[in-house]
Formats: sequence, structure tokens, C-alpha cells
Amino acid sequence: MRELGDVVAVLIPIVGAVALFSFLAIASWSEQRRKEREAYYRSEVLKKLSEASADSSKRILDLMQEEERGAQRRRREGLKLGGLITAAVGLGVAVFLKLMVPIEEPVWAAGLIPLFIGLALLLYVTVLSPQPGDRAGAGAGSGASKE
Repeated sequence: MRELGDVVAVLIPIVGAVALFSFLAIASWSEQRRKEREAYYRSEVLKKLSEASADSSKRILDLMQEEERGAQRRRREGLKLGGLITAAVGLGVAVFLKLMVPIEEPVWAAGLIPLFIGLALLLYVTVLSPQPGDRAGAGAGSGASKE
């Protein structure tokens, strides 16, 4: 009976690892498949635009630009949230280590690493990243010839 328990104790992590990596592979494949379908449909829309009248193509292009602005806004909000969470984790780790480790060494400073990473993310989103009104996705050099 003891041998069966040992076998089960070894098999549980193996089966868990196989299940985890199988799930990750399928999730990654399905995400890539979705992106491929979106790119295909977008190219089909652009092909139809080239054949359509000027009025309808302008409306569709406006819709596509609005979708792009929404995606950019979601990315910025995700970076803000990630920066806030990472900074809060860093602050929490620093406080936890300061209170729990009674030695004189500055172990609490390990919490500064995620804190500064979170602050760097927030700095990037607020100062350095392209703002929603900018024409960042328009292509390299597109703004230089507008005079």
C-alpha cells in the first residue's frame, strides 16, 4: 500500500505539469488563430474598400481608426493598472520585510525593486508614451512631409 502512495505522489505533479503546458499550448494556438482570422478579415475589408465608393470607404476607414484608438486606449489603461499594481506590491513587500525581519540589515530594500518598476511603468504611460491624440500608428515619417 505504501508503494502505491509513492507512485501517486510522483504522478500528481507530472500530470499537473502536462495539463498546464497542454492548456498553455492550446490557449496560445487559439489566440494566434484568432489574430490570423482578424488580419484576414481586415484585409478583405480593405480589398472591398478599394472597390467601393468614396463615401462608404471614408465611413469604414473612420470606423477602423476609431477601433485603433480604442485599442490604444485599452493598452494605456492596462499599463496604468499594471504600474499601480506593481508599485503597490513593491510597497507591500518593503513594509512586510521591514516589520517581519528583525535584523539590522536593510532587507526591506528588496521591495524597492518592484516599486520602481511600477513607477517606471506609470512614468512611461503618463509622460513618454504616445498620447491618444498623437498620430503614433500612422507610420514612420508620415508627419515630416506635412508642411
